[in-house]
Amino acid sequence: MDIMAELYQTVASRRAAPIENSYTNYLFEQGLDKICKKIGEECAETIIAAKNGDPAALIGEVSDVLYHLLVLLCERDVAWDDVRDELARRGAKIGNRKVFYDADRNT
Repeated sequence: MDIMAELYQTVASRRAAPIENSYTNYLFEQGLDKICKKIGEECAETIIAAKNGDPAALIGEVSDVLYHLLVLLCERDVAWDDVRDELARRGAKIGNRKVFYDADRNT
């Protein structure tokens, strides 16, 4: 089992059987708005870490984003395996370069 699947199972188990003083359970208790807010905060912190050029900070922030995304998946009853399968499907595509429009370009 890969680490994302293991972490997803841990998050799902916290949802099914809450543990006192668990941050994961705190997020589930607070609900979807809090989970989404945390994802936004962690994404912003990831951007800052990337721009600052500190690999250790970037690794930490990306890890935070991934963790909070797993909490969101559990909250919305979406299986990690479904996301993994979609990523595999997309990875198998050839010639799927996105068409960019003038509004998409950073000029």
